[in-house]
Amino acid sequence: MEITTIRLKTVFSPRKGQVVNRIATHADPVGKEESTRAQESEVIADAPFEARTTSRRFAHRWVYLAILGDLLMGVAGSFLAFWLRFHTSLRDVGLFEQRTLEQYGAHVVLGGITLIAVLAKQGIYNRTALLRSRWIADRICVGVLIWTAGFLAVTLTFKINPPISRLYMALNGACALLLLVGWRNAYDRFLRTGSRIDSLRQRTVFVGWNEDADLFSQSLRKDDATAFDVVGWVDTRTSDDEVTVPSSNGPRLGSIEEMESIIAQTNPDMVVLADLSGSRDQIISVANLCEREMVNFKVIPSCFRIFVSGLQLETVAGMPILGIDRLPLDSSFNVALKRVLDVIGAVVGLVLSTPVIAFFAAMVRLESPGAVFYRQRRTGIDGKTFEIIKIRSMKLNAEQGTGAQWCVKDDPRRLRVGAFMRKWNIDELPQFWNVLKGEMSLVGPRPERPELIQNFKHVIPHYQARHHAKPGMTGWAQVKGWRGDTDLSERIKCDLWYLENWNLLLDLQIMFLTLVRRENAY
Repeated sequence: MEITTIRLKTVFSPRKGQVVNRIATHADPVGKEESTRAQESEVIADAPFEARTTSRRFAHRWVYLAILGDLLMGVAGSFLAFWLRFHTSLRDVGLFEQRTLEQYGAHVVLGGITLIAVLAKQGIYNRTALLRSRWIADRICVGVLIWTAGFLAVTLTFKINPPISRLYMALNGACALLLLVGWRNAYDRFLRTGSRIDSLRQRTVFVGWNEDADLFSQSLRKDDATAFDVVGWVDTRTSDDEVTVPSSNGPRLGSIEEMESIIAQTNPDMVVLADLSGSRDQIISVANLCEREMVNFKVIPSCFRIFVSGLQLETVAGMPILGIDRLPLDSSFNVALKRVLDVIGAVVGLVLSTPVIAFFAAMVRLESPGAVFYRQRRTGIDGKTFEIIKIRSMKLNAEQGTGAQWCVKDDPRRLRVGAFMRKWNIDELPQFWNVLKGEMSLVGPRPERPELIQNFKHVIPHYQARHHAKPGMTGWAQVKGWRGDTDLSERIKCDLWYLENWNLLLDLQIMFLTLVRRENAY
């Protein structure tokens, strides 16, 4: 006697990159051994695990295609640069010696290989990064710049024969950059069509839901180019908990006790632990489960609210310790580099601005007799105070009887010429002297008055962290529009981001943006 059994089997579809269900009908003899049934159950239960691993293997193929495309674009850029240099009117530029393509063949091959190596060092050949188009474009720009300078330096140092043309290398870098960015833009559109995106986006499940998880989830949903897909969240609260959680746009998948079945049902690529208030055993259990199922396990470091990019795992006395590593401006070399830029910029700024300062000082004197320069106490690096110098933009004794107060829009204390100066930052020009003295920097968090901020460190989280660096004549917060009587907490966020991400190019970018963006500072 036989009984026809209908089973719902879970199978992975490589084309769609996801788990699908199929109904299998077959005849089983009555009295089938329980061990056989158990084996079949294990196979079906392991389907999500196999789906994830197979999906990742398919995703790696798109990475290999990206590497091949980048290599072809690099070689094509070399051929294009060769043609431009030796077969167009550019051969009349500089010292010219006719070369054949055979002579430059070694340069083309070596250039293509080293370009891929440099781009790989930038971290763009990772399946989790394929959909981060803007980030990849930035990394390509940096990589091509490093590759062009490095390749030219190596060929000139070792005197590779035939000697390489400097103009050819400049053209090679420009052509490679244009071709790479164009190809990656087209490749990104290709990856986002059909079912390909399903195998590249990381399905994400949050364990616990709090403000950090909510902010992270909102950021992912706002970014169309994100490589993450938020599936939902797991509730870590017990029945006795009275703690409320922020509203969530994602579904509640179940409780922490159901974690194993949730992973089997949702098939995530990544589990993010947002709630660290649970028991140690509970956290270890989730981590071990993710390890068994080969799911990436991440933790939102809620106890570190600032300088998160500086988090480093180090070993102290044989024990792994997680903590905040040094910031970029904690490096003596970076401080010296920034100081060199400050001194050069301050000297040039004082020379160029002296006529402008003299003219507006005369205008202030005509409208309001008295001192034309105004000295005011401000808080600088490490909380030390100094006197900032400005061209006076307000009436004499403007704060007499009122004490220190913020400037506001259409402030009645302003001079007529003062409104113009503040709009165009002209009243700040004498601060080049503060920069030259070493009290300020060209770029950094704007210094505040100690009378106005004495209680801020108790009210605004992480306020004091901005005093890790010298205050600046301009800063990231100012070019983002947070000037004058604006939200101080947003200004602090910008200042902290600047301290975390400082580099010399960022300073130059902020100085340029200060010149082209004109926001009224009141």
